[in-house]
Amino acid sequence: MTLEQFSQTPIAPQMQYDYDLAIVGGGIVGLTLACALKNSGLRVALIEAKPYSAAAKKGQAYAVHLLSRQIFQDIGVWEQILPQIATCRRVCLSDAEYHRVVEFQLSDLGTEALVYVAEHKALLLPLQDFLQGCDNVSYLCPAEVIETQYNPDGVKISLSLGTESRTIRVRLLVAADGARSRIRTDAGIKTRGWQYWQSCIVAFVKPEKPHQDTAYERFWPSGPFAILPLPGNRCRIVWTAPHEEAKALVALDDERFLAELQRRYGDQMGQLELEGERFVFSVQLMQSDRYVLPRLALIGDAAHCCHPVGGQGLNMGIRDAAALAQVLQSAHHSGEDIGDLQVLKRYERWRQRENLTILGFTDFLDRIFSNNWLPLVAVRRLGLWLLLKVRPFKIFALKLMTGLGGRPPQLRERF
Repeated sequence: MTLEQFSQTPIAPQMQYDYDLAIVGGGIVGLTLACALKNSGLRVALIEAKPYSAAAKKGQAYAVHLLSRQIFQDIGVWEQILPQIATCRRVCLSDAEYHRVVEFQLSDLGTEALVYVAEHKALLLPLQDFLQGCDNVSYLCPAEVIETQYNPDGVKISLSLGTESRTIRVRLLVAADGARSRIRTDAGIKTRGWQYWQSCIVAFVKPEKPHQDTAYERFWPSGPFAILPLPGNRCRIVWTAPHEEAKALVALDDERFLAELQRRYGDQMGQLELEGERFVFSVQLMQSDRYVLPRLALIGDAAHCCHPVGGQGLNMGIRDAAALAQVLQSAHHSGEDIGDLQVLKRYERWRQRENLTILGFTDFLDRIFSNNWLPLVAVRRLGLWLLLKVRPFKIFALKLMTGLGGRPPQLRERF
């Protein structure tokens, strides 16, 4: 049955629920939502296809924005995360070989950090550990969704748990299953966007000199190039280049790859040493036409994807999870049906517009900097000058980049 056929369906007996909601996807965003619903009074099933230990092996790293830090603090997991991540106290923004460099300092916001940088496991494992104390959450892992059936009063979900099959009934299904979300596709929700002409190369490096808790974002005509500091004087590089150039760079041997990397990296930290493998992935912008339908909500990459410039992607998903948690708790405490479309629309109105702003911002940055067209070169150099000379403009840009420009979720008072 499709979601749009509800109005044509005869009224059936009230469904008996196993859980109030099920979250499909046990990555960082899905875990954040589950953890944020601790003590909410809602019974939660978290469904993850990958084995518990395998999920932590993902070789990725993220910028963690100040608003994401506040969300993790409100949940109660930040003290477990902080010792495992890097605190970035300076951010340098520049345009290729242009001599002006914009430096963002702690004094610009009056905070103890401008951004944090975390490896995947440094966020995932504390959230998984925190979940052990969430008595209202059942972690079904490894478990795969085979079929979903939407009804006016709930959702039936058929699961495969190893050699066993199981059906659960919930009031609300939340899709946190990534950019290729099967839940979104099966529900018939369309997306808009495009594949960029660029791919992204990511790798870990160890510089000869201390990184001094400094992040760099340098815009080259081929695409943005970011250096993110990590604990142990390691760094994560995020190197955007046209598809064929990116494939050719990844195919180089270590010595030649490091030589190309050093050219873009500069010599401010001395010689570089590769740690582990390097990977390449394509880049896309995507926004779902809808974030909600009756009995269904999308969060994280299932709802939207953006260019990696500025490290916005994961942070948008964390804010989705916190916003949905606040909406669901408020509705539940008011005696409302958490799967009702009018309830879910509150989440959609909140997050869809804010996410569209970030999608447009990242797309604008990539397009205006990834070229050598002289009129645009002049515009972006003017922008850098304004960041240097006009403090309110600088603070506005910094708040937008760190997530402080939107509506912050309020979770702490709900616990």
